Amino acid sequence: MDGRRAGSTARHLALTAAADLSLDAVRAALAGTTPLAVLPDGPPAVVAAARRVLRPGEPLEPGADLVVVTSGSTGSGRGVLLPAAALEASAAATHARLGGPGSWLLALPVSAIAGLQVLVRSVLTGTGPEVLARDEPLSEAVRRLPAGRRYTALVPTQLRRFLDEEPAALRAFDAVLVGGAATDAALRARAREEGVAVVPTYGMTETAGGCVYDGRPLDGVRVRVTDGVELAGPTLALGYRLDPAATEAAFADGWFRTRDAGSLGADGRLTVTGRLDDVVISGGVNVAPAAVEAALREHPDVADAVVLGRPDATWGQRVVAAVVPARGATPELPVLRAWVADRLGRAAAPRQLHLLDHVPLLHTGKPDRRTVAALIPEV
Repeated sequence: MDGRRAGSTARHLALTAAADLSLDAVRAALAGTTPLAVLPDGPPAVVAAARRVLRPGEPLEPGADLVVVTSGSTGSGRGVLLPAAALEASAAATHARLGGPGSWLLALPVSAIAGLQVLVRSVLTGTGPEVLARDEPLSEAVRRLPAGRRYTALVPTQLRRFLDEEPAALRAFDAVLVGGAATDAALRARAREEGVAVVPTYGMTETAGGCVYDGRPLDGVRVRVTDGVELAGPTLALGYRLDPAATEAAFADGWFRTRDAGSLGADGRLTVTGRLDDVVISGGVNVAPAAVEAALREHPDVADAVVLGRPDATWGQRVVAAVVPARGATPELPVLRAWVADRLGRAAAPRQLHLLDHVPLLHTGKPDRRTVAALIPEV
């Protein structure tokens, strides 16, 4: 009998710390016997916030088998209700797109959907993933992978670092999925020039992970652009844990409203241009931070960048750039202003520059924009 439908006993979440998550627990969640939620690693405040979202003492909504807490990069995180069928559909479509099942290297936290999906894919193919240990060379982990097709999933920051340090190790994979944050064109081009089989992915926890690969929807996934990008298909979540208002606002008639801006080309390829609610209005001109970040990363003095807006008495908002210098470089505001203005116009040119040692990340691997903002002094 299907454990998800057995009797009328209320089901409750089994909360597991990311460090303690086992493949058996993932198998039980996929089988519908023990619904699962993974607590992120991090400071006690981060774990406590996840517990508040998950509220394990309250019954689990019908149909959900796994709950994943979103990163909350632009607000408080939510618990996304995922049925096993959505996770399985995503895994099957991923392998179909990549050329068949293979062995996976886990290089992302399992509390995030991209890392968790590496475990799901491994369970469904009857294999166990290799795990990239903290500070371990990528080449060492690659050597542990069995012969045959090899895959991994990374965030852009990791891809950039491995291209600097071990491009040959990246070439050992039949596909390197890259998602979780925007992967700018320059980084994609660099990876492909190095012979890396990089596959940019687009998706989110609400779609059981990446569901559009290199602009093309996975099998069964549908994409449309209305006010923003909307997604539908078998990988869709049920909604948000104990939040019917948020569920109603985001999910309707089988579609999920992503709040991302984008367009569909004549060939059906999706291009995502940024968040609908992530716009800096400077001097009456709408500036997309993602576009400015991509332009800054193309400058030889910049290794990475985060862009945000700050109130400005003259311009309404000013564009602020927090950048990680390239090795041996010292970025200067006038130089970067001219660089961005040449590519995106004067309104997009940063009016304030702050240097970072590194970009702080959320547990999902996305830039922690609120922490970056807190590091930048008011002027």
